Amino acid sequence: MEPRIDLMNNQFGVKVAKRLFAVHGVLQQSSLPESIQNLVMLRGSQINGCGHCIDIHSTEAAEAGETTKRLNLVAGWRHTTVFTEPERAALALTEEATRLADASPGVSDETWAEAAKHFSEDQLIALVTMIAMINATNRLAVTFNQLGGSYHPGFATEVLAGAASS
Repeated sequence: MEPRIDLMNNQFGVKVAKRLFAVHGVLQQSSLPESIQNLVMLRGSQINGCGHCIDIHSTEAAEAGETTKRLNLVAGWRHTTVFTEPERAALALTEEATRLADASPGVSDETWAEAAKHFSEDQLIALVTMIAMINATNRLAVTFNQLGGSYHPGFATEVLAGAASS
């Protein structure tokens, strides 16, 4: 199995990737806790079956101090005791916002209210935007057949630094 297109080896693809990474950089600067950002990106990527992004976000979360136990339990978070109430609210919102076609009403009022109990308006904007961005990134990576398994810690930060200068 080979990648169909490597965005980083295509002049137009680099422009697109840099803009996506730049938005991600803004989101990282929000007051939304890094641990929640990592969990949201990992869970969205799991739902979308994006091995490339699962590799990136599990690696980066581990590098940031996330435990193996919690990373292994993200996919089954509802049936665990290792996630805080704010993390659970963020994961529920991630699932509903990622599975829009599967949940006919979209994000439920109950899920939104639970998230709103734990996050400020700015954090909710960051959270929803992060969910949208990971879904967009997953769709690019899966469609272009980007493969997981070779990501090294810090590569995304290196790319972000390059995106800031363009």
